[in-house]
Amino acid sequence: MRKWFSFPLVEGEASRQAHCDLPEGTYERECGKEGFFGPATHMYHLHAPTGWTEWEGELRPHAFDTNKVEDTTNNPMTAPVLLSNPNVRVRVWRCENEMDYLVRNGDGDDCLFVHQGEGSLYCDYGHLHFSEGDYIIIPRSTNWRIEPSSPVTLLMIEATHGSYLAAEKGIVGDHAVFDPAVLEHPRIDDEFVAQRAEPRDWQVYLKSRNALNRITYPFNPLDAVGWKGNLTVFKLNWRDIRPLMSHRYHLPPSAHTTFVAQGFVICTFVPRPIETDPGALKVPFYHNNDDYDEVIFYHKGEFFSRDNIHPGMVTHHPCGFPHGPHPKAFAAGARATKKETDEVAVMIDTRMPLDMGDAAKQTELTDYVLSWRTPPTA
Repeated sequence: MRKWFSFPLVEGEASRQAHCDLPEGTYERECGKEGFFGPATHMYHLHAPTGWTEWEGELRPHAFDTNKVEDTTNNPMTAPVLLSNPNVRVRVWRCENEMDYLVRNGDGDDCLFVHQGEGSLYCDYGHLHFSEGDYIIIPRSTNWRIEPSSPVTLLMIEATHGSYLAAEKGIVGDHAVFDPAVLEHPRIDDEFVAQRAEPRDWQVYLKSRNALNRITYPFNPLDAVGWKGNLTVFKLNWRDIRPLMSHRYHLPPSAHTTFVAQGFVICTFVPRPIETDPGALKVPFYHNNDDYDEVIFYHKGEFFSRDNIHPGMVTHHPCGFPHGPHPKAFAAGARATKKETDEVAVMIDTRMPLDMGDAAKQTELTDYVLSWRTPPTA
Protein backbone atom coordinates (compact mmCIF):
# COMPACT_ATOMS: atom_id res chain seq x y z
CA MET A 1 0.00 0.00 0.00
CA ARG A 2 1.12 3.56 -0.59
CA LYS A 3 -0.25 7.08 -0.25
CA TRP A 4 0.90 10.65 -0.72
CA PHE A 5 2.53 12.52 2.12
CA SER A 6 -0.06 14.92 3.53
CA PHE A 7 0.89 17.91 5.62
CA PRO A 8 -1.31 20.95 4.81
CA LEU A 9 0.54 24.13 5.69
CA VAL A 10 -0.13 27.88 5.37
CA GLU A 11 2.63 30.41 4.75
CA GLY A 12 2.09 34.16 4.38
CA GLU A 13 -1.15 35.48 2.87
CA ALA A 14 -3.46 32.79 1.52
CA SER A 15 -7.12 32.10 0.91
CA ARG A 16 -8.92 29.77 3.31
CA GLN A 17 -10.74 28.18 0.37
CA ALA A 18 -9.20 27.33 -2.99
CA HIS A 19 -10.51 29.41 -5.91
CA CYS A 20 -12.43 31.76 -3.62
CA ASP A 21 -11.77 35.08 -1.83
CA LEU A 22 -8.19 35.54 -3.05
CA PRO A 23 -5.97 37.98 -1.13
CA GLU A 24 -6.44 41.45 -2.62
CA GLY A 25 -4.50 41.98 -5.84
CA THR A 26 -3.25 38.40 -6.17
CA TYR A 27 -3.43 35.63 -8.76
CA GLU A 28 -3.95 32.06 -7.63
CA ARG A 29 -1.90 29.19 -9.10
CA GLU A 30 -2.66 25.57 -8.31
CA CYS A 31 0.33 23.21 -8.17
CA GLY A 32 -0.88 19.62 -8.06
CA LYS A 33 0.00 16.01 -8.73
CA GLU A 34 -1.98 13.57 -10.89
CA GLY A 35 -4.07 16.28 -12.45
CA PHE A 36 -6.62 17.35 -9.86
CA PHE A 37 -6.61 14.14 -7.81
CA GLY A 38 -3.29 14.27 -5.93
CA PRO A 39 -1.84 16.59 -3.29
CA ALA A 40 -1.99 20.27 -4.22
CA THR A 41 -0.74 23.66 -3.07
CA HIS A 42 -2.26 27.02 -3.99
CA MET A 43 0.17 29.87 -4.54
CA TYR A 44 -0.87 33.54 -4.44
CA HIS A 45 1.18 35.74 -6.78
CA LEU A 46 1.40 39.46 -7.43
CA HIS A 47 1.51 38.81 -11.20
CA ALA A 48 -0.32 36.39 -13.47
CA PRO A 49 1.68 33.14 -13.83
CA THR A 50 1.18 33.41 -17.60
CA GLY A 51 2.51 36.96 -17.86
CA TRP A 52 5.55 36.09 -19.98
CA THR A 53 6.72 38.56 -22.65
CA GLU A 54 8.86 36.21 -24.76
CA TRP A 55 9.23 32.45 -25.11
CA GLU A 56 12.10 30.46 -26.63
CA GLY A 57 12.23 26.71 -27.09
CA GLU A 58 9.98 23.92 -28.34
CA LEU A 59 8.00 23.32 -25.13
CA ARG A 60 5.21 25.88 -25.44
CA PRO A 61 1.43 26.21 -25.74
CA HIS A 62 0.17 25.35 -29.22
CA ALA A 63 -2.99 26.10 -31.18
CA PHE A 64 -3.93 24.85 -34.62
CA ASP A 65 -6.94 24.97 -36.90
CA THR A 66 -8.37 21.64 -38.06
CA ASN A 67 -10.55 23.48 -40.58
CA LYS A 68 -7.34 23.92 -42.60
CA VAL A 69 -6.16 20.31 -42.38
CA GLU A 70 -5.76 18.86 -45.87
CA ASP A 71 -7.45 15.47 -45.87
CA THR A 72 -6.69 13.61 -49.09
CA THR A 73 -7.67 10.16 -47.81
CA ASN A 74 -11.09 8.57 -48.18
CA ASN A 75 -10.41 6.10 -45.38
CA PRO A 76 -10.82 6.97 -41.68
CA MET A 77 -8.06 4.52 -40.70
CA THR A 78 -5.53 6.68 -42.57
CA ALA A 79 -6.94 10.06 -41.48
CA PRO A 80 -4.38 12.81 -40.71
CA VAL A 81 -2.85 12.56 -37.24
CA LEU A 82 -3.02 15.64 -35.05
CA LEU A 83 -1.50 14.35 -31.80
CA SER A 84 -0.36 10.98 -30.51
CA ASN A 85 1.47 9.03 -27.82
CA PRO A 86 1.56 5.28 -27.00
CA ASN A 87 -1.91 5.50 -25.37
CA VAL A 88 -3.87 7.72 -27.76
CA ARG A 89 -4.03 8.90 -31.37
CA VAL A 90 -6.10 11.98 -32.24
CA ARG A 91 -7.11 12.41 -35.87
CA VAL A 92 -9.61 14.40 -37.92
CA TRP A 93 -11.53 12.96 -40.90
CA ARG A 94 -14.06 14.36 -43.34
CA CYS A 95 -16.53 12.21 -45.25
CA GLU A 96 -18.96 13.41 -47.88
CA ASN A 97 -19.79 10.16 -49.68
CA GLU A 98 -21.10 6.77 -48.66
CA MET A 99 -18.39 4.32 -47.63
CA ASP A 100 -18.71 1.28 -49.92
CA TYR A 101 -16.21 -0.63 -47.79
CA LEU A 102 -15.75 -1.44 -44.10
CA VAL A 103 -13.02 -0.49 -41.65
CA ARG A 104 -11.85 -2.21 -38.49
CA ASN A 105 -9.42 -0.78 -35.95
CA GLY A 106 -7.35 -3.58 -34.45
CA ASP A 107 -5.20 -1.17 -32.42
CA GLY A 108 -7.80 0.02 -29.91
CA ASP A 109 -11.28 1.38 -29.20
CA ASP A 110 -12.35 4.44 -31.17
CA CYS A 111 -14.26 7.46 -29.91
CA LEU A 112 -15.77 9.42 -32.80
CA PHE A 113 -17.01 12.92 -32.01
CA VAL A 114 -19.30 14.27 -34.72
CA HIS A 115 -18.24 17.88 -35.18
CA GLN A 116 -20.36 18.42 -38.28
CA GLY A 117 -22.96 16.55 -40.28
CA GLU A 118 -25.22 13.57 -39.81
CA GLY A 119 -25.89 10.18 -41.30
CA SER A 120 -26.06 6.47 -40.58
CA LEU A 121 -23.43 4.18 -39.10
CA TYR A 122 -23.60 0.50 -40.02
CA CYS A 123 -21.57 -1.93 -37.92
CA ASP A 124 -21.47 -5.50 -36.66
CA TYR A 125 -24.17 -4.61 -34.13
CA GLY A 126 -26.63 -3.03 -36.54
CA HIS A 127 -27.68 0.43 -37.73
CA LEU A 128 -27.34 3.69 -35.73
CA HIS A 129 -28.30 7.18 -36.86
CA PHE A 130 -25.91 9.94 -35.74
CA SER A 131 -25.86 13.72 -35.86
CA GLU A 132 -23.77 16.74 -34.84
CA GLY A 133 -22.59 16.58 -31.24
CA ASP A 134 -22.69 12.79 -30.87
CA TYR A 135 -19.93 10.75 -29.31
CA ILE A 136 -19.83 7.26 -30.84
CA ILE A 137 -17.83 4.60 -28.98
CA ILE A 138 -16.67 1.72 -31.20
CA PRO A 139 -15.04 -1.30 -29.51
CA ARG A 140 -11.77 -2.57 -30.89
CA SER A 141 -11.99 -4.69 -34.07
CA THR A 142 -15.59 -3.76 -34.84
CA ASN A 143 -16.46 -3.59 -38.56
CA TRP A 144 -18.14 -0.28 -39.47
CA ARG A 145 -18.89 2.23 -42.19
CA ILE A 146 -20.95 5.42 -42.52
CA GLU A 147 -23.41 6.85 -45.02
CA PRO A 148 -23.54 10.65 -44.60
CA SER A 149 -26.79 12.50 -45.27
CA SER A 150 -24.77 15.74 -45.03
CA PRO A 151 -20.97 16.21 -45.06
CA VAL A 152 -19.45 14.77 -41.88
CA THR A 153 -16.38 15.92 -39.93
CA LEU A 154 -15.20 13.56 -37.20
CA LEU A 155 -12.74 14.06 -34.38
CA MET A 156 -11.35 10.55 -33.94
CA ILE A 157 -9.77 9.57 -30.62
CA GLU A 158 -8.18 6.11 -30.52
CA ALA A 159 -7.56 4.43 -27.16
CA THR A 160 -4.52 2.55 -28.40
CA HIS A 161 -4.44 -0.96 -26.91
CA GLY A 162 -7.12 0.23 -24.49
CA SER A 163 -10.84 0.60 -23.89
CA TYR A 164 -13.27 3.35 -22.94
CA LEU A 165 -14.78 3.07 -19.47
CA ALA A 166 -17.28 5.13 -17.50
CA ALA A 167 -16.03 7.75 -15.06
CA GLU A 168 -16.58 7.03 -11.36
CA LYS A 169 -19.35 9.39 -10.19
CA GLY A 170 -18.93 8.79 -6.46
CA ILE A 171 -21.50 10.23 -4.08
CA VAL A 172 -23.56 11.89 -6.82
CA GLY A 173 -24.56 8.46 -8.17
CA ASP A 174 -24.75 6.77 -11.55
CA HIS A 175 -27.53 8.97 -12.90
CA ALA A 176 -25.67 12.27 -12.48
CA VAL A 177 -23.98 14.09 -15.39
CA PHE A 178 -25.74 11.76 -17.82
CA ASP A 179 -28.16 8.95 -17.13
CA PRO A 180 -27.08 5.66 -18.78
CA ALA A 181 -30.64 5.47 -20.13
CA VAL A 182 -29.78 8.19 -22.70
CA LEU A 183 -27.17 5.97 -24.37
CA GLU A 184 -28.31 4.54 -27.71
CA HIS A 185 -27.06 1.39 -29.42
CA PRO A 186 -27.33 0.09 -33.01
CA ARG A 187 -30.42 -1.84 -34.03
CA ILE A 188 -30.94 -4.70 -36.43
CA ASP A 189 -33.67 -2.81 -38.24
CA ASP A 190 -35.02 -2.69 -41.79
CA GLU A 191 -32.21 -0.37 -42.91
CA PHE A 192 -29.58 -2.76 -41.57
CA VAL A 193 -31.19 -5.73 -43.32
CA ALA A 194 -31.52 -3.78 -46.59
CA GLN A 195 -27.86 -2.70 -46.69
CA ARG A 196 -26.60 -6.29 -46.85
CA ALA A 197 -28.95 -7.41 -49.61
CA GLU A 198 -26.80 -6.57 -52.65
CA PRO A 199 -24.62 -9.58 -53.58
CA ARG A 200 -21.08 -8.35 -54.23
CA ASP A 201 -17.55 -8.46 -52.88
CA TRP A 202 -16.85 -6.36 -49.79
CA GLN A 203 -13.48 -5.11 -48.62
CA VAL A 204 -12.51 -4.58 -44.99
CA TYR A 205 -9.58 -2.28 -44.21
CA LEU A 206 -8.05 -3.51 -40.97
CA LYS A 207 -5.65 -1.21 -39.13
CA SER A 208 -3.28 -3.19 -36.92
CA ARG A 209 0.09 -2.19 -35.49
CA ASN A 210 -0.58 1.10 -37.26
CA ALA A 211 -0.44 -0.57 -40.69
CA LEU A 212 -3.34 -1.10 -43.07
CA ASN A 213 -4.45 -4.54 -44.27
CA ARG A 214 -7.17 -5.25 -46.83
CA ILE A 215 -9.45 -8.28 -46.55
CA THR A 216 -11.95 -9.21 -49.29
CA TYR A 217 -15.17 -11.14 -48.66
CA PRO A 218 -17.60 -12.49 -51.29
CA PHE A 219 -20.44 -11.21 -49.07
CA ASN A 220 -21.23 -8.31 -46.74
CA PRO A 221 -19.70 -9.12 -43.32
CA LEU A 222 -22.42 -7.01 -41.68
CA ASP A 223 -24.85 -9.93 -41.84
CA ALA A 224 -25.73 -10.57 -38.17
CA VAL A 225 -29.35 -11.60 -37.60
CA GLY A 226 -29.15 -10.98 -33.85
CA TRP A 227 -26.91 -10.60 -30.83
CA LYS A 228 -26.98 -10.47 -27.03
CA GLY A 229 -24.49 -9.22 -24.48
CA ASN A 230 -23.15 -6.04 -22.90
CA LEU A 231 -20.44 -5.09 -25.40
CA THR A 232 -21.64 -2.86 -28.24
CA VAL A 233 -21.25 0.37 -30.14
CA PHE A 234 -23.12 3.22 -28.44
CA LYS A 235 -23.61 6.97 -28.77
CA LEU A 236 -24.00 9.91 -26.38
CA ASN A 237 -24.84 13.46 -27.44
CA TRP A 238 -23.40 16.41 -25.53
CA ARG A 239 -26.94 17.79 -25.16
CA ASP A 240 -27.72 14.87 -22.83
CA ILE A 241 -24.88 15.85 -20.48
CA ARG A 242 -26.03 17.80 -17.42
CA PRO A 243 -22.85 19.17 -15.86
CA LEU A 244 -21.98 19.22 -12.18
CA MET A 245 -22.10 22.82 -10.94
CA SER A 246 -21.47 24.90 -7.84
CA HIS A 247 -22.53 28.52 -7.63
CA ARG A 248 -19.88 29.13 -4.95
CA TYR A 249 -16.84 27.24 -6.30
CA HIS A 250 -15.26 26.82 -9.74
CA LEU A 251 -15.05 23.06 -10.23
CA PRO A 252 -11.91 21.56 -11.82
CA PRO A 253 -12.10 20.10 -15.35
CA SER A 254 -12.08 16.58 -13.91
CA ALA A 255 -15.67 17.16 -12.74
CA HIS A 256 -16.65 17.09 -16.42
CA THR A 257 -15.04 13.70 -17.23
CA THR A 258 -17.08 11.73 -19.78
CA PHE A 259 -14.85 8.75 -20.66
CA VAL A 260 -11.81 7.18 -19.01
CA ALA A 261 -9.19 5.18 -20.92
CA GLN A 262 -5.71 3.86 -20.22
CA GLY A 263 -3.45 6.88 -19.78
CA PHE A 264 -6.00 9.59 -20.64
CA VAL A 265 -9.48 10.94 -20.04
CA ILE A 266 -12.02 12.73 -22.23
CA CYS A 267 -13.99 15.58 -20.65
CA THR A 268 -16.89 17.55 -22.13
CA PHE A 269 -17.50 21.24 -21.49
CA VAL A 270 -21.13 22.16 -22.13
CA PRO A 271 -23.16 25.35 -21.45
CA ARG A 272 -23.71 26.04 -17.76
CA PRO A 273 -24.40 28.95 -15.38
CA ILE A 274 -21.30 30.82 -14.21
CA GLU A 275 -20.56 30.99 -10.48
CA THR A 276 -22.57 33.72 -8.71
CA ASP A 277 -20.84 33.92 -5.33
CA PRO A 278 -19.00 37.29 -5.20
CA GLY A 279 -15.77 35.74 -3.96
CA ALA A 280 -15.65 32.73 -6.31
CA LEU A 281 -13.45 32.62 -9.40
CA LYS A 282 -15.57 32.76 -12.53
CA VAL A 283 -12.99 31.55 -15.06
CA PRO A 284 -10.65 28.54 -14.95
CA PHE A 285 -7.95 29.01 -12.33
CA TYR A 286 -4.26 29.22 -13.24
CA HIS A 287 -2.67 25.85 -12.67
CA ASN A 288 0.44 23.85 -13.38
CA ASN A 289 -0.15 20.92 -15.69
CA ASP A 290 2.97 19.12 -14.56
CA ASP A 291 1.69 15.55 -14.97
CA TYR A 292 -0.66 15.80 -17.95
CA ASP A 293 -0.77 17.24 -21.46
CA GLU A 294 -4.05 19.11 -22.00
CA VAL A 295 -5.82 19.24 -25.36
CA ILE A 296 -9.09 21.04 -26.11
CA PHE A 297 -11.10 20.72 -29.33
CA TYR A 298 -13.52 23.62 -29.72
CA HIS A 299 -16.84 22.40 -31.15
CA LYS A 300 -19.16 25.40 -30.93
CA GLY A 301 -19.91 28.59 -29.02
CA GLU A 302 -17.51 31.11 -27.50
CA PHE A 303 -14.89 29.61 -25.23
CA PHE A 304 -14.96 32.00 -22.29
CA SER A 305 -11.31 31.64 -21.17
CA ARG A 306 -9.67 32.09 -24.60
CA ASP A 307 -9.46 34.89 -27.18
CA ASN A 308 -9.68 34.40 -30.95
CA ILE A 309 -10.71 30.76 -30.78
CA HIS A 310 -13.36 29.48 -33.18
CA PRO A 311 -15.03 26.10 -33.81
CA GLY A 312 -12.71 23.47 -35.26
CA MET A 313 -9.61 24.81 -33.52
CA VAL A 314 -7.48 22.81 -31.08
CA THR A 315 -5.20 23.98 -28.27
CA HIS A 316 -2.43 21.82 -26.85
CA HIS A 317 -0.76 22.75 -23.57
CA PRO A 318 2.11 20.31 -22.93
CA CYS A 319 2.98 19.49 -19.34
CA GLY A 320 5.70 21.57 -17.71
CA PHE A 321 4.40 25.14 -17.33
CA PRO A 322 1.43 27.00 -15.79
CA HIS A 323 -1.52 27.98 -17.93
CA GLY A 324 -4.90 29.59 -17.48
CA PRO A 325 -7.26 32.21 -18.89
CA HIS A 326 -6.18 34.91 -21.30
CA PRO A 327 -5.83 38.41 -19.78
CA LYS A 328 -9.09 39.75 -21.26
CA ALA A 329 -11.00 36.67 -20.13
CA PHE A 330 -9.59 36.95 -16.61
CA ALA A 331 -10.60 40.62 -16.44
CA ALA A 332 -14.09 39.85 -17.73
CA GLY A 333 -14.46 37.13 -15.11
CA ALA A 334 -13.49 39.54 -12.36
CA ARG A 335 -16.22 41.91 -13.58
CA ALA A 336 -18.72 39.03 -13.78
CA THR A 337 -19.83 40.27 -17.19
CA LYS A 338 -21.28 36.88 -18.28
CA LYS A 339 -23.93 34.90 -16.45
CA GLU A 340 -23.53 31.61 -18.34
CA THR A 341 -21.23 29.90 -20.79
CA ASP A 342 -22.27 28.87 -24.29
CA GLU A 343 -19.24 26.76 -25.18
CA VAL A 344 -19.09 23.13 -26.20
CA ALA A 345 -15.63 21.61 -26.20
CA VAL A 346 -13.93 18.21 -25.96
CA MET A 347 -10.91 18.02 -23.64
CA ILE A 348 -8.33 15.22 -23.74
CA ASP A 349 -5.90 15.00 -20.80
CA THR A 350 -3.04 12.55 -21.34
CA ARG A 351 -0.64 11.15 -18.74
CA MET A 352 2.19 10.76 -21.29
CA PRO A 353 3.46 13.65 -23.46
CA LEU A 354 1.87 14.05 -26.88
CA ASP A 355 3.74 14.39 -30.17
CA MET A 356 2.35 16.74 -32.80
CA GLY A 357 1.58 15.19 -36.18
CA ASP A 358 2.06 16.87 -39.54
CA ALA A 359 -1.62 17.90 -39.65
CA ALA A 360 -1.10 19.94 -36.48
CA LYS A 361 2.27 21.40 -37.44
CA GLN A 362 1.00 22.55 -40.84
CA THR A 363 -1.97 24.43 -39.36
CA GLU A 364 -0.37 25.86 -36.20
CA LEU A 365 -0.91 29.45 -35.09
CA THR A 366 2.72 30.22 -34.33
CA ASP A 367 2.03 33.35 -32.26
CA TYR A 368 -0.40 31.61 -29.88
CA VAL A 369 2.27 31.48 -27.16
CA LEU A 370 2.26 35.30 -27.05
CA SER A 371 -1.50 35.62 -26.65
CA TRP A 372 -1.11 35.86 -22.84
CA ARG A 373 0.88 39.10 -23.12
CA THR A 374 -0.51 41.98 -21.06
CA PRO A 375 -1.87 43.90 -22.83
CA PRO A 376 -2.51 41.13 -25.36
CA THR A 377 -1.08 41.55 -28.83
CA ALA A 378 -3.43 42.46 -31.65
